[in-house]
Amino acid sequence: MDNSYLIPANSKKSMLKFGAFTTSDLVIFGCGVGLSFLLMMALPVQNFAMAIIAIIPGLICGFLVIPVPNYHNVRTVIRNAWIFYTTRQKYIWKGWCANNGERDKK
Repeated sequence: MDNSYLIPANSKKSMLKFGAFTTSDLVIFGCGVGLSFLLMMALPVQNFAMAIIAIIPGLICGFLVIPVPNYHNVRTVIRNAWIFYTTRQKYIWKGWCANNGERDKK
């Protein structure tokens, strides 16, 4: 087979917990769920508004660590968008009409 091989697309999944999460993802999610449990014990959750307030930390943390296509998770998407919009972007044109600062030699 002329010394060529194919690397499987999911080769990095074995390095993740449950095949989708890093340790920091699980810590973030665990802190959010733990805070939600504490709020459920501390707040009167008989009221619908208080129940929603109590589970918001768990929902937000769960949203941040949910896997999305082409990125690791939503937290990665937000970080990449922040870096893109807050840093100076310099794009170097290397298209079909670029001459790299040289004159046409005749």
